[in-house]
Amino acid sequence: MISDGAEHHTPVTGITADTGHLALLSWSRFLLASYRTRRDRTGSWESNAIVYSPGGYPTGHICIGDDIDHVLTDRDGGIWTSHGDEGIHGSHPASSGGLARWNTEGAQTWGPLGRGRLPVLPLGGIAGATEENTVWLGWYSHEGSFLSRVDSSDGSIISYHHPLKNSDGIAVRGTRMILSHQFHNRPGVELNRAELVDNAWVITSQEQLRLPEPVTRRCVQGRDGVLWIRGGDTWVQVEA
Repeated sequence: MISDGAEHHTPVTGITADTGHLALLSWSRFLLASYRTRRDRTGSWESNAIVYSPGGYPTGHICIGDDIDHVLTDRDGGIWTSHGDEGIHGSHPASSGGLARWNTEGAQTWGPLGRGRLPVLPLGGIAGATEENTVWLGWYSHEGSFLSRVDSSDGSIISYHHPLKNSDGIAVRGTRMILSHQFHNRPGVELNRAELVDNAWVITSQEQLRLPEPVTRRCVQGRDGVLWIRGGDTWVQVEA
């Protein structure tokens, strides 16, 4: 963590080889999660996420679904996940909707299933971002890609067609959006800017961003209109 120009390191235990997601929680806590889970000998789902205190100590082991593509958190400490096809078509019930919200005790508090709540069933997650009390989830399906805007206070959803085929990061500020697409093992990032026009997201410009080192996989975060992109030990922030 970097604060006031100084770099601070927090020792953390419990990191395994399949740990692939980091998300910030309220009160300076954070979450580390693995992609997969499975049933144990008793039939219960094994924990695949750990809630840590600000000092790096585990305070809770929870399960947040199977085949996790993306994890992000809101201001109230809610944990939002999007799931891949093995989770959606697997046996974990909360993963079947493709998108979910959890609390820090591991209970599911929101799901998208229900008549008309999503245009089609998701097949996997693309990206996610928070904007004040709103959560944006990008996902793809057999009928194309979509962006769903979820009001975290009441769970209502509005979905839009995704304006790009490939993106791994988004940040939203009002009617403006910035979308990123990284190039594997290269320091180059393609940035596209979009505007909400007549209830559709329209690409308005494109630019190239070059970082000192290749962009790290799954290290693109969208928070309150700012896209944070990590390349090696460098974080770059881009305003939507």
